[in-house]
Amino acid sequence: MSGELEQILLQLTQPDNAIIQQATAQLKLAFKDPAIIPALCAVMTGSQNPQIRQSAAVMLRMRVKKHWKKISLDHRESLKAVVLQAFQQETEHTVRHSLSQLSAVMVKHETPDRWPALFTLLNQSTKSNNPTDRQVGLLLLSKVVESNPEPFKPHYRQLLQLFGTVLQDLDNPTAMYYCILTLTAMTAYTGTEEMNLMRALIPRLIIALKHLIKADQGQASDAMEVFDELMESEVSIIVPHIAEIVHFCLEVSADTTLTDSLRVKALSCIAFLIRLKSKTVLKQKLLNPILQTVFPVLSAAPPPGEEDPEDEENGDEGDTDNESPKHFAAQVIDTMALHMPPEKLFQQLMPLTQVCLASENPYERKAGLMCMAVLAEGCADHIRTKLLSSMLQTVCQSLSDNNQVVRSAGLFALGQFSEHLQPEVSKYCAELMPLLLGYMSALNQAKIGHITKAFYALENFMENLGSEIEPYLPTLMETMLSALSNAENLKLKELAVSAIGAIANAAKEKLVPYFPPVIESLKGFLTDTRDEMRALQTQALDTLSVLARTIGKDVFSPLAAECVQLGLNLTNAIDDPDLRRCTYVVLLGLAPHLTAITTIMLLSLKSTEGVTAHLEEDKTFVLLDDDDDDDDGIPFVLSPFPRFSVENAYIDEKEDACDALGEIAFNTGATFQPFLESSFQQVYELRDFPHEDVRRAAFGAMGQFCRAQHKVWQENPTEANHQAMQKLLGVVLPSFLEAVRGERERQVVMGVLEAMNAVLKACQGEALQSPGRLQEISQAIRDVLKKRTVCQDGGGDEADDDEQQAEYDAMLQEFAGEGIPLLASAVPADTFQPHLNELLPLIMNKAKSSCTVADRSFSVGTLGEILQSLVSVSGGRACAGKLSNRLLPVLVAGVRDSDSEVRNNSVFGLGALAQAAGPLVAQDYPMMLSLFSNLLSKEQDRRVIDNLCAALCRMIMSHMEGVPLEQVFPALLACLPLKEDMEENKTVYSCLAMLYSQNPVSFLLRIPKLSYVDIKRYDNVGHPETQNTLVMLLRDVAQRHSQKFEGAVRSLPAEQKMKLTAAVSQS
Repeated sequence: MSGELEQILLQLTQPDNAIIQQATAQLKLAFKDPAIIPALCAVMTGSQNPQIRQSAAVMLRMRVKKHWKKISLDHRESLKAVVLQAFQQETEHTVRHSLSQLSAVMVKHETPDRWPALFTLLNQSTKSNNPTDRQVGLLLLSKVVESNPEPFKPHYRQLLQLFGTVLQDLDNPTAMYYCILTLTAMTAYTGTEEMNLMRALIPRLIIALKHLIKADQGQASDAMEVFDELMESEVSIIVPHIAEIVHFCLEVSADTTLTDSLRVKALSCIAFLIRLKSKTVLKQKLLNPILQTVFPVLSAAPPPGEEDPEDEENGDEGDTDNESPKHFAAQVIDTMALHMPPEKLFQQLMPLTQVCLASENPYERKAGLMCMAVLAEGCADHIRTKLLSSMLQTVCQSLSDNNQVVRSAGLFALGQFSEHLQPEVSKYCAELMPLLLGYMSALNQAKIGHITKAFYALENFMENLGSEIEPYLPTLMETMLSALSNAENLKLKELAVSAIGAIANAAKEKLVPYFPPVIESLKGFLTDTRDEMRALQTQALDTLSVLARTIGKDVFSPLAAECVQLGLNLTNAIDDPDLRRCTYVVLLGLAPHLTAITTIMLLSLKSTEGVTAHLEEDKTFVLLDDDDDDDDGIPFVLSPFPRFSVENAYIDEKEDACDALGEIAFNTGATFQPFLESSFQQVYELRDFPHEDVRRAAFGAMGQFCRAQHKVWQENPTEANHQAMQKLLGVVLPSFLEAVRGERERQVVMGVLEAMNAVLKACQGEALQSPGRLQEISQAIRDVLKKRTVCQDGGGDEADDDEQQAEYDAMLQEFAGEGIPLLASAVPADTFQPHLNELLPLIMNKAKSSCTVADRSFSVGTLGEILQSLVSVSGGRACAGKLSNRLLPVLVAGVRDSDSEVRNNSVFGLGALAQAAGPLVAQDYPMMLSLFSNLLSKEQDRRVIDNLCAALCRMIMSHMEGVPLEQVFPALLACLPLKEDMEENKTVYSCLAMLYSQNPVSFLLRIPKLSYVDIKRYDNVGHPETQNTLVMLLRDVAQRHSQKFEGAVRSLPAEQKMKLTAAVSQS
């Protein structure tokens, strides 16, 4: 049979389709014969043609992989012997490679302990004096260990000792390459006993990589994966060698003679190290060397006649991610901004940026702007409070630069500022909107790639303007509608549709006059079936969903059914993840279509489309994959740390499906009940998805499901609904806590904490019914505040500088801190006090004057929220009284702070303390009143003054005897009405209503003039109960002081006058 088989395999290599088809049919027939295994073995060892020997090895691998259990024991044993024999006698590298892959698949089924001959061969070959034998042995070792690392664990120490020798074999780069691949495969399975041996290898590894770069840059690039694996799995191994690794990567990054992929690998390794070990990088003074290398890469001009990828004319994409060293150099700075204290970063980075911005070289000016752009997300607070004006001025000036490359970078920077530096950046609306509109009007002849960047900047800036957009609406909508109806370029239409969505987010109901032409254009796009319309249709659905949320129900509702049908028609007709993603958002809350919507979304969540596990299995001879219908389904075992790539469109689709399901569940309540269990199961499984955005969305949806179930129980408080809610909470909250402790990505943990806070706020004590739950959540919050979670580097391995940290690290702690007042309001004070006593010092530590403004504001703000929570719980007054001596000094110091937000939060905190503790802090009232009086005499910030009014009212309501009303009441009235913090109207009016109800005559005597607490604010009071009391007050005033009252009413706008007159005149 082997002779016939060799002939068939030879025919498969012929450049003739008819011959190949005939040979394929013969081969399928041959594979039905059990003798195929020995026949392939004979060809693999006996053929004179290396291509045929390789084909036989590949076919055997396919057979073994799919049908090992069907191969007889005799054939298995002979195969084990033959493959090793073939490997030893083979001289062709390609055939050896296929033989090593065949061995690797066999090791999955036939573990090494049942294949002693394999170990013998590996031992002999890897220790041979012959360099070629060593190389071949290491090739085989790398493949079998990579295929199934765990069974080799007992031999790891022996292997690591071998690697110590191989990595010094500098004249045999191929051997070093296979050695490093094996080391990479082992890393995830390494135990503590191998750590020191691995640690000792790092210096030799770096030297080996330097030699490998000289020999084969492609292999060197693959081999550098070892650093990623070490950082991912066992970062402690490389910590002592971080400086050496960074300097090696910088050397590679800076060498322009090397391939882009190798330089990119080095730069991404530096970024990964910064992400995991930013404190060590700073401590070892590596920041400056990194910046000195990264800036020349960032500012390098492209080769003559070429452009940077982001500056190339591209009608379809505009700004795209690319694999260039320049792109990754910007990522290094972006990572620094996200993971380093801004003060330390800016001190060394800004001088380099300024030099670039002042350069004659346009690519250096571009680099300065790109650097400013990528700082905006991670260092937002620092820029907003200290540098915004000067940085905005620089960016605005760049828009009139004579070089389009620089102008494009300026537009990108402005878009980033608009996205991340809110709300402060919107205050520059009067300067920026005319500039952007002028820039847009001059773009008629520009290339679409540049127009895309201009739209990006305009969109991001407009989206957050709110009512400030109104003066610019006519010009904006004229521009966009003109593009929709006249533009021939589909990309330009897509940009205009997207911009209309951004305008709608800001303008809301003010967009109604422009709605008819917009909706007609969108409907036209959605019914066009041409393939080239896909991107425009996706954007049209996206904008449609924005209009549905912003334009007002009265306007949109008549069109809702038609829009839903258009979306569903597209989803049914076209298999496109982006279209489905946008359809989900349009369909939110539309109950009649719940079955159709939920079915599509669940299919999306289940789908593994777009997810690829990289297992280095080549796809040759796929024609044999279907050779048997009765496939025994041998599982292809993945390692616990598989490498995945996921297409962005499918990530976005799953993320949006999770978000949409959560929102639908919450908004439709009982209607969603039939779909809750199946939806929850699919979402729950995504908490371990490879991409962090999907994990974050899954946790968010799980929180929404809990809140939805709680709402259903509240509306229909049956025992079945209560049990369903508790069952859900019993699964979701433990999974939240597990993620807080063990999730690596900081953004995911922030999402989990946000979702958990929302559940605690909605479900209150119901979320804490399970024994130990309060303790577990308090412990998780404490772990985050102490930086002991995995995403915070588990507490670190070096002394922590508590007062300087990256803004995102601080933000993570803020999310955790927000949970404390929610717990305080959910259980009796006595129950929570032991946990509160442990948490308070961690919050109070951040109020020190040496801490950042953001930390101080967070600290005193959280203390105020905790005190306010105690107002409404059993035992809260006694608890607040006990805490007063600890908290008063912190809050008093905060009232004297130089920052207005810290003062504001501290004033609120003192008011909350008075409200919670009441007479128990009576002895502190004189000091607090003196402090407030002093503050009022010099305070300029209206929000602080508003909160001071509310704090005085809280003091009065809680312990009126402690407040000298003759002096305080006139001062309070003089500060009214509230100007900025309208939420405190409820507090102020509640106080006034209380004073009036207790003693109307005395109250009216204390108001010499009829400001009457600015009766204009009547319909802003909020609470119906407070409003009723205030109406009684105003009726009484109207009767006793009718002339003054009518004079005051006459000055009101017509609508308010009518409301007030009607309210007062009702009996």
